[in-house]
Amino acid sequence: MTTQLFNIDQPLQSQKVKRILLVEDHYLNRLLLSDYLIYCGYDVESLSEGSTFFSTIEKFQPDLMLLDLKLPDVDGYSLLKQVQEKPDLSKIPIIVVSAFAFKADQELALSLGARSYFVKPIKLKDLILTIEEELTCCHK
Repeated sequence: MTTQLFNIDQPLQSQKVKRILLVEDHYLNRLLLSDYLIYCGYDVESLSEGSTFFSTIEKFQPDLMLLDLKLPDVDGYSLLKQVQEKPDLSKIPIIVVSAFAFKADQELALSLGARSYFVKPIKLKDLILTIEEELTCCHK
């Protein structure tokens, strides 16, 4: 008598759902982007400010972060810098999504560890492609 190793009625769970931390202070932008990411199959935690950024990372353990640079309580650049100073967090890809359109802003964010930089308004398809690329090549 042989043992049945697989139950073919149930799909194999080969990949866990990827977690994205979204930091965006504008309510409507946060809601729309969060809903779109959930629709695309991601587990999303969103923040409207940076005060709970590090405690949320610790609890949620994101695979990737989307970060706005202009937050009400903290400078997004300082968050980028602080993340890079923590070896366990510096491996998490950060994609900046900001209204700051100047090349100097982009260069500064990238020099502080951001993997990509999107200027609002963004093309959602391009953002999802970049997210997938980061999660595929740089997963934890």
